[in-house]
Amino acid sequence: MALGAGAIWSFGAIVARLADGTDAFQYLIWRSIGVIIVIELLGLYRNKPWSTIRAFRSGPMMMLANVMLLLASIGFIYAVKTTSPANAAFLGSTTPVFGVIMARVFLHERLTGITVATIAAAFVGLATMVAGDLSAGNMLGNLCALSAAVGFAGYTVVVRSNPAEDWSPVLPGYAVLMIVLCSVITISHGKTLIPPVGDIGYALLHGGTFIVVGTILFNTASRQVPAAAMTVFAQSEMVLVPVWAYLVWSDRPKATTLIGGCIIFTAIMTKAIVDARRAGHIAHPLLEPAH
Repeated sequence: MALGAGAIWSFGAIVARLADGTDAFQYLIWRSIGVIIVIELLGLYRNKPWSTIRAFRSGPMMMLANVMLLLASIGFIYAVKTTSPANAAFLGSTTPVFGVIMARVFLHERLTGITVATIAAAFVGLATMVAGDLSAGNMLGNLCALSAAVGFAGYTVVVRSNPAEDWSPVLPGYAVLMIVLCSVITISHGKTLIPPVGDIGYALLHGGTFIVVGTILFNTASRQVPAAAMTVFAQSEMVLVPVWAYLVWSDRPKATTLIGGCIIFTAIMTKAIVDARRAGHIAHPLLEPAH
């Protein structure tokens, strides 16, 4: 289920690219609508209170979690639409690196030797990838992909601050914020809120199916698989995004992208495996939503 969650999430990047008649903000409006519709229908089926309302009535930390996911989602989708899928995927996979830094600063968690080595190696990979795009006009997309990683890391720190909290309302909560923000941006640019019907369908499919189903699979798996191991399995999303891009569009990543991405992925995988072996008996299920 954990590997399947990452695989399902990975299709979202491809669907976003297929919706070529919309910009990132138009797409995010309808993707968010898909998330809210499906989440609330599931809640209705289970006789649960409205998750969207709970997202804004559960205190400041819940609101902060909403904002962090807002940053993450806008960053990743904008990156997918402006830079290569490989860059968006590999740069987005630096979430655990930013997570341990924020955990150290805000939660005062101790940094181990393997953690320090992982951070150093990951930033070498980042420098390699970014250097290859300095002349390609993709720097804004790369920065947005990094902002997505920072956003997810910030969300992780919020969740770790109170593991007993029910963070499930965050998914529709950040979706509402996304709709408001992206609608304002879209209208201010003189664009329509109703893009081509086909693109709306892609966005609804992305939000209502890939994000929701992937997150449900991930949450179910996290009940039995330790969080450190889940970090390894969830990277299947980042591995598959450039694979799908190559199969669908014959999109060949640059050599610097592959080299930098391999450095990042190897560093993160090594840390996750070492942590899993050290604490394999400790299960700490955290919700990690999709890009």
